[in-house]
Amino acid sequence: MTNLKTYLTVPYAQKDAVKALGARWDAANKKWTISADKDLALFKQWLPQAGALDLPAAATGKPKVRASSAAKASVKNTVLGVITQAADKIFMAYNGDQPPWE
Repeated sequence: MTNLKTYLTVPYAQKDAVKALGARWDAANKKWTISADKDLALFKQWLPQAGALDLPAAATGKPKVRASSAAKASVKNTVLGVITQAADKIFMAYNGDQPPWE
């Protein structure tokens, strides 16, 4: 038997109201949920709107982190095979065999 949950969109100020009706807090997804045996009519105002896709963070499989423009450019350059040269003329890259200061 699967334990189906319905995720709710609840403002913080209304958390006590949904809790009193029997909703549970899902800490992993940071969402209020109700089990399949609960009456959806009681939670109508907190149900996601039709057509709105509001998946919990764990369901998407991706963390909600935005990459900086520099990180995006670095990834793009790596994919394109761009090689950058040092601006310093006496720059010596460390190749891993011997430190450059010896």
